[in-house]
Amino acid sequence: MRIGVIADDFTGGTDIASLLVKGGLKTVQLSGVPQEHISIDADAIVVSLKSRSCDIDEAVQQSIGALRFLQQAGCVQFYFKYCSTFDSTAHGNIGPVTDALMQALTTSFTVVCPSLPINGRCVFNGNLYVNGVLLSESGMRHHPVTPMRDSNLVRLMNAQAKGETALLNYEIVEQGPEKITEALQAARQDHYKYAVVDAFKDFHLANIAASLGQLPLVTGGSGLAYHIACSLSSRASCQPNPSTQVPKAAPTVILSGSCSEMTNLQVHQYQEHAPSFQIEVERCLGDEQYAEVIADWVLKQKSQFAPLVYATSDSQKLKEIQRSYNAESAGSAIEALFAKLTRLLSAQGITNFIVAGGETSGIVTQQLQLQALKVGKEIAPGVPWVFSLDGHFALALKSGNFGSPHFFKNAQEMFHDE
Repeated sequence: MRIGVIADDFTGGTDIASLLVKGGLKTVQLSGVPQEHISIDADAIVVSLKSRSCDIDEAVQQSIGALRFLQQAGCVQFYFKYCSTFDSTAHGNIGPVTDALMQALTTSFTVVCPSLPINGRCVFNGNLYVNGVLLSESGMRHHPVTPMRDSNLVRLMNAQAKGETALLNYEIVEQGPEKITEALQAARQDHYKYAVVDAFKDFHLANIAASLGQLPLVTGGSGLAYHIACSLSSRASCQPNPSTQVPKAAPTVILSGSCSEMTNLQVHQYQEHAPSFQIEVERCLGDEQYAEVIADWVLKQKSQFAPLVYATSDSQKLKEIQRSYNAESAGSAIEALFAKLTRLLSAQGITNFIVAGGETSGIVTQQLQLQALKVGKEIAPGVPWVFSLDGHFALALKSGNFGSPHFFKNAQEMFHDE
């Protein structure tokens, strides 16, 4: 029954891992492709990469490497997981990675379904909406790395990939799995390589999942994967068994690198409850001891809730930073700071890390040298607690736009005393 998932960032990996577990599949999340042999007892394996915004060739190479590992691990169906806001540039990386995976699996057809209605990500007539607003009019239009200025998934896919994209609209989806299967077969016979499928309600995703059969490759967000898991676990007489594991009360820090609208709101709300430290880009670029300064500040805080270190800024401030500094250099310097800060804080006994942003989450996970993660209790839809296999580290890896305004506080209110 093994499903192999290739996730294009770490928060996306925890998102889909939590929903596969919720759907009844025993799931292991890996931080990249293991360099050494690892024994895995699971129905689903998630390989979390850092391939969303890197060069196309590197993204393809990472993804094919993950596919080969998953094939060797015994997976028989594969899922390319990207963000429910289809984060990508005009040229990739979603389209090129999809093409490479299709070629490697010798399959000529797949579906495109980023919908996650529980988090307000819906596809209607091929257009992607975020909480009722077109993607191109949402906060994603200001994303510093992958600004989304087109909402139409058919156009986006055609621009990135090497084939034509069909649309299966909601009128077909609402007629049920049999009609969807017929429509997918017709699109395939008409030489389409991809089919964008409307979904703005959970039952749409359930219908789609039931229509896919043994399609070798599926692409999309975590919503469709959940319904595939439910279908598989039902056939195997598994019972949905969401994890109830939560972290122990222990030294904690919050690191926020996302500049999404929700993360900006979460940072603002959290500053009412705990001390916060705003990262200065200029010092990241020119002060080699800046990470030590911030680590010392973190360790001196004695508040009820964990201290927050953030590079999060609103769209106007972000534009000012990009005007004043080379955007790529500033981004690299901030990533390097978070990497060094993670090493310093873990060496001083910090074991609980709450992290906002896919890039920042990838950095933290890599610096803690966590090869595999166990999925714990869900904090918010698509955001579970995850744990190192030895239980020493607990992490909440939050995609920028996920969670409620009080996410940082809510996550800590789940801690238990030993």
